[in-house]
Amino acid sequence: MNFQSTPIKDAVLIEPQVFGDARGFFLETWQAEKFAAAGITANFVQDNHSRSSRWTLRGLHFQVEHAQGKLVRVTTGSVFDVIVDLRQSSPSFGAWWGVELSAENHRMLWVPPGLAHGILVTSDSADFLYKCTDLYSPAHERTLAWNDAKLAIQWPLPLGTNPKLSAKDNQGASFEKIEKFA
Repeated sequence: MNFQSTPIKDAVLIEPQVFGDARGFFLETWQAEKFAAAGITANFVQDNHSRSSRWTLRGLHFQVEHAQGKLVRVTTGSVFDVIVDLRQSSPSFGAWWGVELSAENHRMLWVPPGLAHGILVTSDSADFLYKCTDLYSPAHERTLAWNDAKLAIQWPLPLGTNPKLSAKDNQGASFEKIEKFA
């Protein structure tokens, strides 16, 4: 596995070694010793799977208590995956970074606790899988506005296309008003 640092402190882009032949392919998506050697010592307690259609935007989500670290990947289709650093003590506080994750490139992203996270589906549909280090806690979930002017995230939406949003994601709070981490 190739572990690459990102512009967001502690977030890691992972490119697994893919073994393929005429029958298909094989790759490891989690191996505790290899991840620990790369500085990721996560204890996963929940796995999630979502399927979404093109131009669906989910996020930017985080939990203020029971903060979740997430190991994310795509098994069908492609997404533009975005993280925003909400940790005030981090050198990348207030910064965002985005990357394409797809079934074809097999990339995974480690999203440490203290970041807001969201995806935009860029293929006809996408299956998005993620492992979490803490359980989902609806009472502590928050949504950062996907279109916050201060962040100016460059979502790859075609001109004139509005993302498909849930009511919750359409009501996200601004970076200025959202709760932050120490």
